[in-house]
Amino acid sequence: MVSLDSPITIVRPHLIEFGVGTAERLGKWAGDKGYRRILVISDAFNATRVDALGLSGDVTVFSDVTPEPDTANLDKVLAAANDADAELVVGFGGGSAMDLAKLAAVLAGSSQTLREVVGPNKVTGPRRVALAQVPTTAGTGSEAGIRALVTDPETMAKLAVESIHMLADIAVIDPALTFTVPARTTAATGVDAMAHCVEAFTNRKAHPMIDLYAIEGARLVGKYLARAVNDGSDAEARAGLSLASLYGGFCLGPVNTAGGHALAYPLGTRWHVAHGAANALIFPHVLAFNTPAVPEKTRAVIDALGRKASDDVGSVFEAAYSFCADLGIEMKLSGLGVPVSDLDAMADDAFAIRRLLDNNPRDLARDDIRSIYEAAF
Repeated sequence: MVSLDSPITIVRPHLIEFGVGTAERLGKWAGDKGYRRILVISDAFNATRVDALGLSGDVTVFSDVTPEPDTANLDKVLAAANDADAELVVGFGGGSAMDLAKLAAVLAGSSQTLREVVGPNKVTGPRRVALAQVPTTAGTGSEAGIRALVTDPETMAKLAVESIHMLADIAVIDPALTFTVPARTTAATGVDAMAHCVEAFTNRKAHPMIDLYAIEGARLVGKYLARAVNDGSDAEARAGLSLASLYGGFCLGPVNTAGGHALAYPLGTRWHVAHGAANALIFPHVLAFNTPAVPEKTRAVIDALGRKASDDVGSVFEAAYSFCADLGIEMKLSGLGVPVSDLDAMADDAFAIRRLLDNNPRDLARDDIRSIYEAAF
């Protein structure tokens, strides 16, 4: 863990609108800025409710965002962005839509290709178009961050782009947009938000300035996630989760995730398991594995989730496992259709994600990863 006097860089969207009923404020903001050609990047469901954003002018909607988008999906988005010649790009949906919006904002009309910008700080600026982000789930925190991920279908690996030029000019977080999210998705995305916070909190790069957001984000999930799963129209619970997701996004820029996300990614790239569901399944295993390296912070996490556990690894696992299982989340790889024959390939894939594994507070060897997958099977 780094010390209080260690340097850190914090970035935020220039403007954040938060609260029930704020969605239509995007339209006023865009009108005040004079943006007339607007491209909204969304999935098929959210494309039916773009009117909630109050946008006017020449509004084009790309409605073909797919879960865990790959480079082919990005190519379609970039074609739509070039055709629209937009002044403003809006990501409207979950993390997939918002990540594609980030990439469209920096790559459309640019001489750079995706391959040239993979990695940190390779996008040449300044950006030619404005970027707005409007999340409709409470999980990814992508609205607050400067990273975007797409899958390479040939290697089944996530291509990660990080750039300050992908920071939103405005993020509009209206919890009312999450009221219709099904209970199962609410549970999985809520645990994803919590995983962002926990993995930043227990990270080798953890910083006191981010710890504040991280532990509070975990506490919000512990307090409100079960309520939102049980009653999707509970406005206070939905707002609590939306805030937790935002706080998780704040954690991702300066600190980022660690082993949990590294082990979750192969489930999505190889077997198309939803990102939140993958993280929920993996979460108790990696939290327990890391306990010997960060016992005090692990105890704080368990307390934040409203559970009780000793410092014993097994006790931590049971507390974290029950938190997820009690939400109705599938906690076995076999239950998600992952074959046991793929565990070795998944372990190889996860072990290669050094950008995250190197953040983990305890070294995760390839054999450790394989053992976790086997335990989760």
